[in-house]
Amino acid sequence: MTEGKIRLYAAPKGVTLSEDYIVKVRPVGKHTWKTLDLYRVRVDMHDVRKASMAFFDFEGAVEVMVEVPGFFQTYQVDIRPLSLGIESRFSGNCVYFTLEKPANISVEINKDRYHNLHLFAGGLPEEVPSDNTLILGPGDKGIGFVGDNLSAKLESMPKGRTLYLTPGLYYISESIWHLPSDTSLYLAGGAVLIGGLVLDHAENVRIYGRGVICQASFHRFSSINGIRISHCRHIVMENLIFINPPHYTVHLGGSKDIILRGIKSFSCEGWSDGIDMMSCENVVVEGCFLRTSDDCIAIYGSRWDYYGDTRDIWVHNCSLWADVAHPVNIGLHGDHGRAGDVLENIEIEDIDVLEQNEFQEDCLGILAINVGDKNTARRIEFRNIRIEPFRRGELLHFSVLQNAVYNPAPGRGIRDITVDGVRLLSGSGEEPSVICGFSEEYGVCGINLRNIYRDGRKVTDLAEFPLKVGPFAEGIVLE
Repeated sequence: MTEGKIRLYAAPKGVTLSEDYIVKVRPVGKHTWKTLDLYRVRVDMHDVRKASMAFFDFEGAVEVMVEVPGFFQTYQVDIRPLSLGIESRFSGNCVYFTLEKPANISVEINKDRYHNLHLFAGGLPEEVPSDNTLILGPGDKGIGFVGDNLSAKLESMPKGRTLYLTPGLYYISESIWHLPSDTSLYLAGGAVLIGGLVLDHAENVRIYGRGVICQASFHRFSSINGIRISHCRHIVMENLIFINPPHYTVHLGGSKDIILRGIKSFSCEGWSDGIDMMSCENVVVEGCFLRTSDDCIAIYGSRWDYYGDTRDIWVHNCSLWADVAHPVNIGLHGDHGRAGDVLENIEIEDIDVLEQNEFQEDCLGILAINVGDKNTARRIEFRNIRIEPFRRGELLHFSVLQNAVYNPAPGRGIRDITVDGVRLLSGSGEEPSVICGFSEEYGVCGINLRNIYRDGRKVTDLAEFPLKVGPFAEGIVLE
């Protein structure tokens, strides 16, 4: 093992912290522990509970200790995703494990998924450029105020400028901050921003760092997103943490050439999806950890003032935890007033699904393609999907439908879908998967199911899937 280096980030005063755990880290072979600050996050809209989150960056190999304060007896520890193979040891109220590479994990002691510790261990961050950079601090009282008042100052700087927020607590004036084109925003570790970001008809923007965007005090019906990216091009967002946005974490509409990398998010309200995209092209979502109380990833056609098809979407190397609704949901909304939309060339791969817990009968699919509003979904691939035991849901739900709440018109069809390499650990709440069409004209055709494993055993018959094939569905092949 390479000797480890560690970088910690102190939380600013005024942020709600958790005292449920004591978390310490140190390089392997060293004696001195360093203690992390723990943030309070809320999860699960059905019964909102308080969980914990901490983060640090490192290089080499480090040892982690998680202690439950007071008298406590540990009898089981799960570190998820299980695919990472992180082994732990425990004694009394302390848990120990080693990390040799960056990982986003959930530490669950005595099977508790709702008051657990989320630990985000990243690689050491890149340096921020020193030229063409405006540096802002929180002020003498430890509080800073930022927002649209900075736009003119930024636009007076040469293009390619960087706004650097140093550690501290910042409030966005009037809650929403519109960032201009040709700008980078860097949130240092220990910077916490209260409010939401907006990119509207912007291009060439990068938002990155180790900071936190917190909206835990915002009311659900304020409908503020973590960030809204509307009619934009060439946008990159990396490694930020979002705490309890009342609406979507990332709202993508009518945008092209987008990279979302290393985003972490928690939500606990209705309609507080993770990453939603409408009428978008060429979007990459990678290395994200999304724990949401609605869809983790939703891919739609036209909606609101966004019009057009959605295509060339790549979601990979993510952990998806849907306390409510779908980990992946494709196709529900589209241009029902005209000819509908096409959703195509979508790849979802190398995914760990940590939970689905849903009770609405049409909303149970972990991997869901539900096309309404005259939409057509085609050439979609799900590859290397690892599904851990979940509370209630279906592995697959592919349907052409007309939802009474959301769809004025039915979808037009689903075809050429590949599901290749699913490894599922059975849970008590699994319902049979569903594939069905709407009519002879609006059906499902060409579903290729390959290398499906249940509890380590390859599935060789649709009856043991289990799978319900409804009417107007044909060309379903299990290999």
